[in-house]
Amino acid sequence: MARLKVGDILPDFRYETPFERGLLMSSTACKANRTALVFLRYYGCTLCQYDMHEIADNYQHILGGGAQLLVVLQSEPKKLARQLAPDAFPFSIVCDPQQELYHRFEIMPARSKESMLDSATLRKIEKARQLFSHGEYEGEELQLPAVFVFDGRLSISYVHYGKTAGDIPGTDELIALLT
Repeated sequence: MARLKVGDILPDFRYETPFERGLLMSSTACKANRTALVFLRYYGCTLCQYDMHEIADNYQHILGGGAQLLVVLQSEPKKLARQLAPDAFPFSIVCDPQQELYHRFEIMPARSKESMLDSATLRKIEKARQLFSHGEYEGEELQLPAVFVFDGRLSISYVHYGKTAGDIPGTDELIALLT
């Protein structure tokens, strides 16, 4: 499949969270005006933990606009269920340990560790290390992020394929995209 672009219809898919199985993205998407699907690496990654907590801290603003957000991780659902309480985050975590969605939507890994880092990402990593401890490694260590925003009919209004490990829209930009 080719990379997604604005105007495409997101192909529907089944997914699971650490606490639920057999969910359908089309059923989830129709519950909100807009949905953001944020692809990160895995939960043990300090940078991913940082991004998830930044989103969680601002999630009420996302909900206020009638939107929702889901984070996709390459983590095993059973491992996350042991690590997290069901209400640890105000959004759902889509577990994709086999990276099927990453491959399907052509969210590629970086070519090298050096190519996935820029000065902004290094600053973000430094902040993350002050707040979080690195956990277990899972998935593709060089995985780059991506963000897709779509409506209840899965029509995509925003696409961002990250160029570095920290390259996702900030929370203010996410809120603006979703409200």
